[in-house]
Amino acid sequence: MTGATGNIGSAVVKDLIAAGHQVLGLCRSDKKAADLAATGAEVHRGSLEDLDSLRTGVARSDGIIHLAFNHDFSKFAANCEDDRRVIKALGSALAGSNRPLVVTSGTPIANTVPGEPAKEDNAVIGSDVHPRAASEEAAAAAAAGGVNVTVVRLPQVHDPVTQGLITPAIAMYREKGVCTYIGDGRNRWPAAHVLDVARLYRLAIEKAEPNGKYHAVAEEGVPMRAIAEAIGRRLGLPVKSIAPEEAGAYFGWLSMFAGHDMPASSAQTRRKLGWEPTGPGLITDLERLQLPDR
Repeated sequence: MTGATGNIGSAVVKDLIAAGHQVLGLCRSDKKAADLAATGAEVHRGSLEDLDSLRTGVARSDGIIHLAFNHDFSKFAANCEDDRRVIKALGSALAGSNRPLVVTSGTPIANTVPGEPAKEDNAVIGSDVHPRAASEEAAAAAAAGGVNVTVVRLPQVHDPVTQGLITPAIAMYREKGVCTYIGDGRNRWPAAHVLDVARLYRLAIEKAEPNGKYHAVAEEGVPMRAIAEAIGRRLGLPVKSIAPEEAGAYFGWLSMFAGHDMPASSAQTRRKLGWEPTGPGLITDLERLQLPDR
């Protein structure tokens, strides 16, 4: 498993171990290696840049969950192309076997019907439109080569500490002293609690459905205005609307997401896997947000 020490990955590790699985987690940091070992997982030293370490880990595993991703969004497109290379390497190491590979993408890849929630079986956009689609293009190439590939698409994954793209938005709100949304703020972001997402990854690797597409979505769409207002209450900051033409100056790289309507459905996922999310909603977690020191 890559990304085994991240916020989502650490939850997946615990869920897998609780269900009786043995976990081999990729790790490059001494401290994180100790934390990973403390969960009962075995540590595999290496990194995404060291493709040989990835291949060695694959050789020791009955299935692969690829969760790691560089979340420096100032170089988002380059990071997505790096992910393409990693998935290609993992797929090549699995060639000729039926061992499953679960890769990670985002629900906006399937937002191809305007105004409607993204569905698992929708046509998807390409990496020329959304860089994150590189991961799904790599998964499709591996599947065409006979690899048993499943894709899990993530929404905003949250707990009281982190909330996907909302976490850097909170930092921007604190810096600027105001919580903004674009226009009427009715554009929606899907969401799910991290423990529900962890359970979905386990079900996906256990099911190992070739070409499976799953949405880890508990809430189809939370309006951006409601998100900004919840954060404003927690931070004690004013909340206001800004015009679309102001988004770039205010949100920076986040402006590529901030005004987009990105609802997503998980109806097919729930039916196929018997997955029923039970965790708290996004607004609930934002209301009890653990604030970092300034």
